[in-house]
Amino acid sequence: MPTIIRSSSIIKAAGNPSGPDLDGKPKVIEEFIGRVNSKTEVLSIAKMKSPAGWAEPGQIPEFDEYSIVLKGTLRVESKGETIDVKQGEAIIVHKGEWIRYSSPLPEGAEYIAVCIPAFSPEIVHGDG
Repeated sequence: MPTIIRSSSIIKAAGNPSGPDLDGKPKVIEEFIGRVNSKTEVLSIAKMKSPAGWAEPGQIPEFDEYSIVLKGTLRVESKGETIDVKQGEAIIVHKGEWIRYSSPLPEGAEYIAVCIPAFSPEIVHGDG
């Protein structure tokens, strides 16, 4: 029998907003499917809204993350390169690799992230 998810759960985001126009606006993570909202451990699906100037600490996650940018630009830094993922583009980040997400451009970023297995703060392994 299908299971409908009628609403999301807001997950607290790591990182710090910076810049004169942020006024402390945090990144918003709306988990629709995952460990918190649907008690699903196999994968998580969340809508992310990241304001201009947002930057998360680096991390070495224990999950693969698949992201599709809906609006704006998501910056993805790895040990070897920095990639700006723009509206209509997608990126795959593999588990066990150091990675850092940010949205430094004025339009911020809105994107869908799918994590396999499901996102959990315990398996992110963030810097500091």
